[in-house]
Amino acid sequence: MRTEYIDAVLRIAALIPSGRVLAYGDVAEMINNGGPRPIGSVMSHYGDQVPWWRVLRASGRPPEGHDERALAQYRLEQTPLRGKTSGEDSSWRVDIVQARWQPDEQSWLEIDRIADSLEPAVRVLSEPDDLMGS
Repeated sequence: MRTEYIDAVLRIAALIPSGRVLAYGDVAEMINNGGPRPIGSVMSHYGDQVPWWRVLRASGRPPEGHDERALAQYRLEQTPLRGKTSGEDSSWRVDIVQARWQPDEQSWLEIDRIADSLEPAVRVLSEPDDLMGS
C-alpha cells in the first residue's frame, strides 16, 4: 500500500474530533479513493498513530477485537452509544447517526487538501495502457 494513501487516511482520522466518528466508507469518500476495506486495512496496521476508535464499521461496531478498549474511549469522550454496554450479552455499538462527524467549512478545506495531495500519486498508478494505440 502506498505511503501517500496511508498518510491521507491517517490525516483524516486525526481530524475527527473527540466524541465523533466516521465509518471506513466515509473516509474513503472524503479522499475520493478506495473503499471501506482499504481504509480498514490502513487503520488495522497503522491506526495506533491516531485516535483509531473514531474510525469504525458503518454498523457502529468498533474494530474487531478492540471492543473493550474502544468502549473505554467512547465513554471518556461521551460518544453516543446504543445498546447494553455491560454484562455477558452486551450488544452495544456507536450510534453512528448521532455521532457521525459533520466537518465544518475549515475542516472541509483541510480534507480537500488531503484528497488533492493524494490524487496525483493515485493518477500515476491508475493510467491504463492496453497497447491498442489510437
